[in-house]
Amino acid sequence: MPPKGAPGKRSSAVQQPVEPPAGEKEEQDGDMDDFDMPVIIKVKPEDQMSWLTPEELEKEVPPRVLYPQNPRAPHNLTRFSYKERAFKRDDQVDQVVFHVSMDGNILLRDSPDEQDQNEIQQKKAEEAGDAGEDDAEEDAFDPPEDEKEMPLKNPLRNQFNFSDRAAQTKNALLRERGWSTEPPPTTGFSGTVTQWDIFDQYLVEIELAKEKEKDDKTKGKSNFDDEGDKKKSKDANTPIYSDNMKLSIKLMERMVNQNAEAEVYHDFKYWEDRSDEFRDGEGTLLPLWRFSSEKAKRKQVTCIKWNPKYNDLCAVGFGSYDFSRRGTGVICCYSLKNTRFPEYVFNTDAGVCCLDWHPHHPAVIAVGLYDGTVLVYDVRAKTKKPIYQSTVRTNKHTDPVWEVRWNTDESGGVLNFFSISSDGRVSNWLLMKNKLESEEVMELKLLSGGSSGGGEDDETSLAGLAGGLCFDFNRHSEHLFLVGTEEGRIHKCSKAFSGQYLETYEGHSMAVYTVRWNPFHPRIFLSASADWTVKMWDHQVKLPVMSFDLGQAIGDVAWAPYSSTTFAAITSDGPAAPTSGVVHIYDLSINRNERICEQKVVKRAKLTHVAFNHNEPILIVGDDRGGVNTLKLSPNLRVGVVRTEDSDPAITDEDLQVQKMEHLLEMVTETKEA
Repeated sequence: MPPKGAPGKRSSAVQQPVEPPAGEKEEQDGDMDDFDMPVIIKVKPEDQMSWLTPEELEKEVPPRVLYPQNPRAPHNLTRFSYKERAFKRDDQVDQVVFHVSMDGNILLRDSPDEQDQNEIQQKKAEEAGDAGEDDAEEDAFDPPEDEKEMPLKNPLRNQFNFSDRAAQTKNALLRERGWSTEPPPTTGFSGTVTQWDIFDQYLVEIELAKEKEKDDKTKGKSNFDDEGDKKKSKDANTPIYSDNMKLSIKLMERMVNQNAEAEVYHDFKYWEDRSDEFRDGEGTLLPLWRFSSEKAKRKQVTCIKWNPKYNDLCAVGFGSYDFSRRGTGVICCYSLKNTRFPEYVFNTDAGVCCLDWHPHHPAVIAVGLYDGTVLVYDVRAKTKKPIYQSTVRTNKHTDPVWEVRWNTDESGGVLNFFSISSDGRVSNWLLMKNKLESEEVMELKLLSGGSSGGGEDDETSLAGLAGGLCFDFNRHSEHLFLVGTEEGRIHKCSKAFSGQYLETYEGHSMAVYTVRWNPFHPRIFLSASADWTVKMWDHQVKLPVMSFDLGQAIGDVAWAPYSSTTFAAITSDGPAAPTSGVVHIYDLSINRNERICEQKVVKRAKLTHVAFNHNEPILIVGDDRGGVNTLKLSPNLRVGVVRTEDSDPAITDEDLQVQKMEHLLEMVTETKEA
């Protein structure tokens, strides 16, 4: 019987001979009949919990289940889904954990891998046996019949047990082939690329694109136009298209125009205002023609110049003083022989600000534009493009060019002209063979305070340059020239000394628009300013000799070519009519205080520039509506040299003009002293 408290579930039956206890040994001796039967003894495990009751021991223990989950594995993995373009949770978590991992080479017996391994070893053994048999066959040989021919046995023992074998093989022939070629011709090129090079290249490409567009447009024209062009090209050599025919047509056009305006031409040649005899020195202006062109509509007259050789020809530049409306410019050359249409028309990319005819080559004209470019045109050329043009490479101006003037001194053998701009530079432009080169004549330095430009101790240069608006060269002293600036100062400069000013004249409080030397007297010059005054100066005196307050904004001023004491100025008609143009003419030998003529010449327009003709008694004025008005001076307005019986015939007219100005200066000086 099993002992108490030892249930069958937790006991283990072991069949083994065990020595019975002393009490039971006697009982066993009595039962000697069953000595051959095995004795079953229930052995209690040593780790049996003794404190458990039988009921607790019989109670089934709940099973413990091991789940294949890694407790350290993360449960909130998120991955980016490129399909849905968002982060999504990944529920598939890898629960496998490798504690020990080793690579072994032990194969399981009777496994497929072991069978493959045995097959490989058998193949290697068979191959080794075959190789041994072949070697044995090679070593076997027939023994010789004669004992003398038997090989002697090597008495020496081969300690290394090696055999020598030699074989002779045929070496392959190595052949080399090569080709020698001449390198292609190459040319080395190197250069420095700057910003202006890139800018110029862009401009060239833009021009090519524009020309290509024009070509495409011309190709798309109708066949009728093509046939007409072919017909013209065929008839180019016919007399109707020859140069002589063009000249004849131009003459015919002038004759028709003069016949249509015969009365105006008659007044221009022969009419004289007889009422001047009763006006006590005062005179009038007779309107003759008004030049206008369709291409110059809605543009302002910015400059006027008469041709030095052909008295009937004048060049007019059109641009804009309204800087918010910048556009293209036009140059029109008008002739008194044909007042309906301009003789020559040139278009510019920017507004024209100034121009000047060459004094010895009347077909060459220099032009300054608003964008700082200077151009040179030849009116005789068949093309309408300039023969010279400044670029960034040639150090062109960066601000508008307000005035250009040809250099009459051609001792260098090269045509050249001067220009002044708001960028503070006075430049000299040389017309070389293929390009336009520039030389800096002077930089207009700013002066502080009321100091003059006499020396470095008296002047203090400020940062930056003064903006130049106008300049003029002395006809008697070629090296002297005057410069008017935006600050209201007038500087006397010299071509030989570009470092400093010879003199500075401070009389204007605002910008100086015009400065002009007297055509007869070498010391006198005139200036017009935005402060509504016109002043006359002696360049040897810092203060103005005379001052004239016109009460309105002054557009321009010009000396008369026939008198040393006569000049003209243009203004508006006052606050009541600010858009009407008025011409004022002064003759200081007749009246030093009042103008001898004040006449309104245009309505609903402002006058911008004025110019006297060198030989004819006419005056032209330009307005801001693109019109040029021609006015004839009455006899009282064009009084030149008056010779009396006491006049010395040996004295020239120019000397008399100088004497007249000297007499005026003496009277003005005496008046000031008194």
